[in-house]
Amino acid sequence: MKVGMIGLGKMGANMARRLMSSGHQCVGFDVNAANVEDLKNEGAEGASTLEELVALLEAPRVVWCMVPAGELTEKTVMTLAELLEKDDIIVDGGNSFYKDDVRRAKVLAGKGIHYLDVGTSGGVWGIERGYCLMIGGPKQAVELVDPVFKTLAPGKGDIEPTPGRGNLPGTADQGYLHCGPSGSGHFVKMIHNGIEYGMMLAYAEGFDIMRNADSDNLPEELRYDLDLKEIAEVWRRGSVVGSWLLDLTAIALFENPDLSNYSGYVEDSGEGRWTVQAAIEEAVPANVLTAALYSRFRSRRDDCFSDKMLSAMRKQFGGHVEKK
Repeated sequence: MKVGMIGLGKMGANMARRLMSSGHQCVGFDVNAANVEDLKNEGAEGASTLEELVALLEAPRVVWCMVPAGELTEKTVMTLAELLEKDDIIVDGGNSFYKDDVRRAKVLAGKGIHYLDVGTSGGVWGIERGYCLMIGGPKQAVELVDPVFKTLAPGKGDIEPTPGRGNLPGTADQGYLHCGPSGSGHFVKMIHNGIEYGMMLAYAEGFDIMRNADSDNLPEELRYDLDLKEIAEVWRRGSVVGSWLLDLTAIALFENPDLSNYSGYVEDSGEGRWTVQAAIEEAVPANVLTAALYSRFRSRRDDCFSDKMLSAMRKQFGGHVEKK
C-alpha cells in the first residue's frame, strides 16, 4: 500500500521505515524539512506541505498521523478534513484522548472520510520488534488498512498462544486488534499506559528497598549490600515478575548501576491522568494506578509545602523537631 506519514519523529519515521522494508510505499511530511529529506534518502517520497502529501497519494488515500496529542493533532486532522475526499482514511496513531476521537470521527463521517484511532505501543524499539496496535473505528476502513497494520505489528513470533485458544479467528495473536468503534483503540491504549505507570512504580519501589537494604537504621546482621544489576538479570530468567520493562531496567542498571545520569524528575504524558478520570467516571477503584500517577507529581517537587505542613503539625501536637 501507499501511505502518507505525517510526523517523522522517532516513532513516525521508524514506522515508515518498517513499512518500506516490507514493500509498502510512503510519502512523508514533517514540519522539520530535514526529517523529510532523511526519509527521502531511504526511498520515501517527500512532501513540503499537507496539500502536496495528499496529491501524491491515490484514492482511497490512507494518511497516518504521528504528531503530539492535543492541539497539533486537532489542527492536522481538521486540515486534512478539508483536503481529503470521500472514502479516504485518516489514522491517528498518537496518544489522543479517546473522547476527542469520538468527536473527530463524527465530524469526518459527515464528509464521508473514515477516521481510525490507533493506540501504538513499541516506542523506539518498534522498528525491530514491531508495534502493538489497538484500533478503533469502522470495520470497513480497518479492513482496508489491514496490510499496513499487519506489517507494523510484531506478528506471532515465538510466543506460544494462550492455552485453549486453538485456531480462534482474529489478529490479536499477531499483535494488532480491532477493539471496537471510534475511540476504543485509544481507550484501550490509555488503560495500557495507566497499567504501565503502575508496573514501573512497583519495580522502582522494589529496587529502592533493595538499594537501601544496607541502611544504618538496620541491625548490622540484617544489612545486605545487594548488586541490583545482577538481581535484575536473574529475575529476567524464569521469574514471575519478568517482563520487557524488567529487560529495559536491566539494561539501565548495567549501563549505570546507581542511575546517577538521571535526576528522578518523572513526566507524565496524559494517559495516566485520563485513566484515573475514566476510573472515577465508572466508579472503579484504581488504587495502584492512581498512586503511580501521584508519585510522578511528587517526583517534580523538591520543596513540597505538604511536607512542611506535616512537620509543622507534628511539632504542634507532639513537640517533634525536624532533623537537621
